[in-house]
Amino acid sequence: MKLRLLILAAASVLAAGCGPRQGRASATESAPVRDFPMTQIPAMYTEAADRQAYATEHYWDRFFSGGEGFRCDSLTVMGVSRDKLEEHFSTYVAILEAQDVQAGRKGVGSLFSKVEAAQSADSLSNVLEVFSWFAEHYLYDPNSPFRSEDLYLPYVKGLAESPLTDPDQAPSYAFTARMCAMNAIGTPAADFAFKDNAGRTRRLYDIRAGHTLLFFSNPGCEACKEIIEKLRSMPFLPGMISDGRLAVVNVYIDGDIQAWKDYQSFYPREWFNGYDPDGIIRQDLLYHVRAIPSLYVLDTDKRVIMKDAPEERVFAFLESMRRD
Repeated sequence: MKLRLLILAAASVLAAGCGPRQGRASATESAPVRDFPMTQIPAMYTEAADRQAYATEHYWDRFFSGGEGFRCDSLTVMGVSRDKLEEHFSTYVAILEAQDVQAGRKGVGSLFSKVEAAQSADSLSNVLEVFSWFAEHYLYDPNSPFRSEDLYLPYVKGLAESPLTDPDQAPSYAFTARMCAMNAIGTPAADFAFKDNAGRTRRLYDIRAGHTLLFFSNPGCEACKEIIEKLRSMPFLPGMISDGRLAVVNVYIDGDIQAWKDYQSFYPREWFNGYDPDGIIRQDLLYHVRAIPSLYVLDTDKRVIMKDAPEERVFAFLESMRRD
C-alpha cells in the first residue's frame, strides 16, 4: 500500500499540469517557513519517460536555490517542515525506481552535491544531517521496502569523500560504499561454491537457466519461511524450473550446518539448496548480505538484475516472466 501511494505521488509530480505551488511563508520569531517549492516540468516534455528523466535531475532545484534565510531547526529544513520534506523524499525515491539504475545513480549523486553545497554555504544548517538520514533510512535500511544499495552508493560515497564529514566517520562510509559497489546491478554476480545435502560441491555459474533467483536464507527464519511459502504457492514456478527458464539457488551462509540439514524437508526439491562451507559469503568477501533473507535475480549470463531486492519486487518480476 505504501509503495502504491508513493507511486501515485510520483505520478502527480509528473502529470502534465504540475507546476510550482504557491508558497505560504509566514513570519516567525526567528525566520520564515515555506511550502516545498515544486519544480515545474517544461511543457515541451510530453512523454512520460522524458518527464521522469527531467524530474530525476531537477526535482530539488527550487528547494535548494531558494532556501537561504529560511528557518532551520529540529523540525524545519531550509524553511520546509521535516515531515513535508520526507514526503517529498519518498516521492523522489518512487521517481528514481521508475528510471534505469544509471539515471537513478546520477540523480542521487546530483542530490548529494546540492546537499553538500547548501551545508557548505551555511555551516549551521541541518540539511546534510537530515538528507543523510533520509537516504540511509529509505535506500539502505534492510527493513526498507525501497532499499537499493545501487542508489545509496553515490550518496554514501559522497559522504566518504566530503570534507564536511567527521573524519572519524569517513572510514565507515567508505566501507559501506565498497560494500554497496559489490555485485552492482548490470555487473556479473560473483561466482561461489556451495555444498548440497549430499555433500556435492556446486558452483553458481555451473547452474544453467534463463534466470536465477539467488536466495540467502536461514533455517527457522520466519521471513524466509514466508518467502518460501509464497514461492511454493506460485503454480507456474515448477514449470518454469523444469523447462530451464528459472533456477532457484537457496544458500545458507551461517555456521550451524546441522540445523540446516534438519530443515531440508522444508526446501523444495527442485531448488538448488546448499550451504557456504568456507564461510566466504558470511565474511563479506563476495556478497554483502546485511540481513537474512536476501534475494537477488540474475539473468542467463549471471548478470545482476535485482540486488538484495524487496520480496514484492521479486514476486512481481516472476509474475512478469510468467506472462512473457
